[in-house]
Amino acid sequence: MATAGVQEVRVPPLTSTSEPPSLFDGTTRLYISYICPYAQRVWITRNYKGLQDKIKLVPIDLQNRPAWYKEKVYPENKVPSLEHNGKVLGESLDLVKYIDDNFEGPSLVPSDPAKKEFGEELISHVDTFTKELYSALKGDPIHQAGPAFDYLENALGKFGDGPFFLGQFSWVDIAYVPFVERFQLVFADVFKHDITEGRPKLATWIERTPYAMCNKWKPNGSEQD
Repeated sequence: MATAGVQEVRVPPLTSTSEPPSLFDGTTRLYISYICPYAQRVWITRNYKGLQDKIKLVPIDLQNRPAWYKEKVYPENKVPSLEHNGKVLGESLDLVKYIDDNFEGPSLVPSDPAKKEFGEELISHVDTFTKELYSALKGDPIHQAGPAFDYLENALGKFGDGPFFLGQFSWVDIAYVPFVERFQLVFADVFKHDITEGRPKLATWIERTPYAMCNKWKPNGSEQD
């Protein structure tokens, strides 16, 4: 995780009154919202692969987004999107794979066939996982959310060569971590419940996963507590 220590000053998000950057000038730009979990997937990917100098972050204020973003950059008008080689691409997991395939840095998809197959299985489950947890928040959260977190605990025991889903850090960890971190905070703050209780592998995974690459810097570049 050599890139985890790179400190990056957060610039203010662009708003409806902001001028657009010089679009399609050869600069590779990643349009994000600082607080969007889907955008954070791609942000983590960029930072993990050490691409801070090659992919420029362009934060957008989703509550007051500039009209030019939809009109000139990404008609879907959502984040994340990536401006690269004269085109703009979207969808978070597609962008994770695209950056992994088209830029230097450590690979996020293992070559081992068994790990690759299990990774695809976990990726196909991520939307179900988030839906189950959002649904649980509307009912009996601690009881209803248990099976979703147990699924992760069991999945983390599949391979023994590292603390991550596929042993070593991969795009699967990136797919899940922004959502798991959010639910961990909600369950702790609102329901006074520790989602890692009785789930030691999940606890280690949360501690070791480099979510800090996109989430631990204040606007002046100093680390949050």
